[in-house]
Amino acid sequence: DSVIVDCTVGYCGHALGILTASAPSGIVLGIDRDILAIEAGRKRLEQFADRAVLIQGNFVELKQLLNGRGVQQVDGALFDLGLSSPQIDDPSRGFSFQSDGPLDMRMDRSSGTTAADIVNAAAEVDLANMIYQFGEERYSRRIARAIVRARADRPLTTTSELVSVIESAVPAAYRHGRIHCATRTFQALRIIVNQELDHLDQALRDAADLLVPGGRLCAISFHSLEDRIVKQTYRGLSLKTGGEWEILTKKPQLPTAEEIHHNPRSRSAKLRVIQRIAKEMHA
Repeated sequence: DSVIVDCTVGYCGHALGILTASAPSGIVLGIDRDILAIEAGRKRLEQFADRAVLIQGNFVELKQLLNGRGVQQVDGALFDLGLSSPQIDDPSRGFSFQSDGPLDMRMDRSSGTTAADIVNAAAEVDLANMIYQFGEERYSRRIARAIVRARADRPLTTTSELVSVIESAVPAAYRHGRIHCATRTFQALRIIVNQELDHLDQALRDAADLLVPGGRLCAISFHSLEDRIVKQTYRGLSLKTGGEWEILTKKPQLPTAEEIHHNPRSRSAKLRVIQRIAKEMHA
């Protein structure tokens, strides 16, 4: 009879596993900004009927979304941050530098600023700061300068155009490094377009508030900025007076070599878990 909220349900890989493990009566409430993910997820989870409830929305609105459905408490909550593989693999979304597509990067394409809007309008110093802060890119100034120079001729509208500009801006050794030279710039733009870090701390705290005693909050992050927020939020909860929270992962859980072999995109994943302590656990 457990109720689990998947705050970033995506294409329902975790939701499918949770529903299977919590049979016959466990319920998953799945939230995602991407309507395409919600539509695909409903088809994927048809077999579970009313045990799977998928809602288009932003985890920033977690409490309102659940309250609107009469849910005041949950037994567990999951945040799987970043992108899902179908989003990365769809060139029309503009998330990947490995295929050509429009420079979009919005998780919710019904509104908001695109990556092209930022690349073509932001001042050079602002671009450099964004790419450095959110992408942790050491060549951010050179990349920003190259972008401004390129857009003076014509706007940058596709992922391949931006990749070409980045490649022209960085040293040859960096161009052929272990990590693609466009990775960090694309990460920065995606985070800014979707405001991914702006409300993460509060969303984690809202999810924690909804947990019953014994309930667990799990967060999977894929880069240091996300992981830092998760770690600091958990620490803040655990330091509250009353000993209500226990961090179950003193160090983050990392994927095994076997998992990375089968799923290379898991290589940078870090899982952190915190639990609301039931009263009997204090005894």
